[in-house]
Formats: sequence, C-alpha cells, structure tokens
Amino acid sequence: MPTPNIAQKSPIVQKMLAGTYWWCTCGLSKGQPFCDGSHKGSGFAPVKVELTEEKTVAWCACKHSANGCYCDGTHKKL
Repeated sequence: MPTPNIAQKSPIVQKMLAGTYWWCTCGLSKGQPFCDGSHKGSGFAPVKVELTEEKTVAWCACKHSANGCYCDGTHKKL
C-alpha cells in the first residue's frame, strides 16, 4: 500500500451532525478531512463513517492514526 500524504500534523476538530461521511485516506483532498475524489489512481479509497448522533469529532489529518479516521496523537511523532 502506498504512503498517504500528510494533510496536516494536527487533528481537524469539528462539531458533526448525525449522518454519513467519507473520510479521506490519501491526504490529497482539498476539503480535508473529507474525500473529494483526489485519490483516484492512487491506490487509496475513502472510509465510510456513520455518526448516529451529533458530536464533536477529532478527525485524523496526518492519515497515520492507528484509530482510523479518529486522531490518536500519532501526528506528534511524524
């Protein structure tokens, strides 16, 4: 698997409504943290995230979190 681009070395914290979101895994999307199709041909695919209630989310923007789309602090070691 190719190495993802580091979009930024800090999480993107957003208050999110319940719903379905597509998290960018390649780091190339202009609308981070969400997929805009920039991954095409890169070997990456977005991850579907379903939130069942409104909540604040710390989205991983370094694309290296062991916790998938959620920040786990890995960006501090990059």
